Amino acid sequence: MDIGKWLSALPQFLILLPSSASCYFAVKNQMKYTPLKTAVMCIALLIPYSLVTAGISVILDIDVNIILIPSIFLFFFLYRRTVTCNLSICLAVYIGVCAVQTFLAQFAYVFDAYLHPMSRAADFSTEAALFQLGLSCLVAAAFAWPACQRFSWAVDHLDPPDIWALTIPLSLMFLIFNIIAIPQSYSTIHTGRLYYLFPLIEGCTLVLLISVYVLFYKGAKLILERAELKERSRLLEMQAHQYQILQEYMNQTRRLRHDFRHSVYLLTSLAEKGDIDNIQKYLAEYKTGLDNTVTINYCKNAALNALFCYYHEIAVSAGIDLDWNIAVPEPLSISELDMASLFGNLIENAITGCLNVPQETRYFCLTAEIRYGNRLYIVSTNSFDGQIRKVKDKYYSTKHSGTGIGLESISAIAGKYGGLARVSNSDNDFFVDIVLKI
Repeated sequence: MDIGKWLSALPQFLILLPSSASCYFAVKNQMKYTPLKTAVMCIALLIPYSLVTAGISVILDIDVNIILIPSIFLFFFLYRRTVTCNLSICLAVYIGVCAVQTFLAQFAYVFDAYLHPMSRAADFSTEAALFQLGLSCLVAAAFAWPACQRFSWAVDHLDPPDIWALTIPLSLMFLIFNIIAIPQSYSTIHTGRLYYLFPLIEGCTLVLLISVYVLFYKGAKLILERAELKERSRLLEMQAHQYQILQEYMNQTRRLRHDFRHSVYLLTSLAEKGDIDNIQKYLAEYKTGLDNTVTINYCKNAALNALFCYYHEIAVSAGIDLDWNIAVPEPLSISELDMASLFGNLIENAITGCLNVPQETRYFCLTAEIRYGNRLYIVSTNSFDGQIRKVKDKYYSTKHSGTGIGLESISAIAGKYGGLARVSNSDNDFFVDIVLKI
């Protein structure tokens, strides 16, 4: 085996190392294993793979790209098994990194054409291979901070997979274009002014692609901020509603205290007459008046308590038999908005399910309790009409063609806090079991 050719081929495969690191920057909070363990696994796999495939390319005298390009598909499946995010996010990040790497390869070809004008891409030189590897490492280092800080935030918070899927065709288009545009003979690059125009066009296109990714991040941030504002507005409306109820309660209590002395006079008069029936009747009416003014305190958190009371009133008005036992951590170790979104979607879905069955069969049981000191277990059971759209273990909305947004949001929040959500059903009952780390 020609050692010189092997040393030329090896750096072309070693670019898999900075490329793989770049794939994990944006999903650093969605990794199944620790960063150290993941790095060891990647190094243990990629270095032997690079040594062997570099040798194979030399022995068979074939272009490195014939082995390297199919490897992109192989390594995606391995990458997919090391992260917890959904398929759309995995594809968007992976193909995006591969697309950027193809631009660096094109710059390396231009550099090789400068060193060896009469050569060809299949005879990629050792100098150009090292140049490409160094450029890949520099780009990976340059993008490490923004990817870890900015794009990882988008990965953690932007849950709808359809939004991420929008970036895949664009990245794939650039990826395929750069593979097709690999110059077979460097003499074509030296034709006319193409030697200057080719890297200029590639550079401008790379800037365009990165600009699209930045705009995607900005758009995602704007969408999430608007959603957060909407959720806060919803909570404030619930709190205002609860405040109004409390205000009415205080007013009624004030009137009751004011009128209590008249009640004492009346009861004294009835007692002197021995009129037990009217005393009992009056006390029953008085008790009913008190019961109608009672408000329920589910937890100490004002926003969550307002949410529970808001939906409690809706459920009672709909004739739903409620059995709620709720205990949430105090103070909250989970984002108040995330907790409100989780319970809001959970309760709203349950009430909607109950409304589709006769009133006499409507019930909704909800339990939230802390176990083992750092786990919040939430169990929801409600009646429903048995009508579902389900593929394998995934539930789809019965209102539109997509998946149930409420259940998707619940699962995403559970995953965000290192927990899980399990959904199941029988003929007449719908079950949601959630566990969160607190």
